[in-house]
Amino acid sequence: MKLALDNPSGEVFLLSKQQMKEGVLASRESPRRRILMPIHRSEDALVQRMLNFFQSDTYIPPHQHPREGASETIQMLAGRLAFFIFGDDGAISASHTLEPGDLIDIEAGVWHGLVILEPDTVVLEVKRGPFDATDRIFADWAPAEGEDGAGAYLRSLRTLVE
Repeated sequence: MKLALDNPSGEVFLLSKQQMKEGVLASRESPRRRILMPIHRSEDALVQRMLNFFQSDTYIPPHQHPREGASETIQMLAGRLAFFIFGDDGAISASHTLEPGDLIDIEAGVWHGLVILEPDTVVLEVKRGPFDATDRIFADWAPAEGEDGAGAYLRSLRTLVE
């Protein structure tokens, strides 16, 4: 299963309307109902920049990035989402509804999760690189992606913001 589109090449990346359409279509066709479009040129880049294309029925389990300096910035480009901050026990400590133009930035070690509120939601995400698969810890108090209960958990979060 393809999780991401190909990294671009060259010194300049300009996001076109056609690339936006391709990202949206790829997210609609993905079994996960989301797809990543990296805009950094290599996996070794010290700053990871990517576009995330989401459909409203995707499930992103609550997680955190424990690596020192692993802050994360999300800038809304299209659609709408709810961004949740959780305590260590899974209790929601804050929620924010984000729309185009909104930006949220969190430091390393913050439990967070997303609920996509509109189809074809697109965000720009910026994180510390290079990519390190160990820099994402999923919460043991929430269902994993594809696990029994994930749909019910997603619906329970959605009811808090709709």
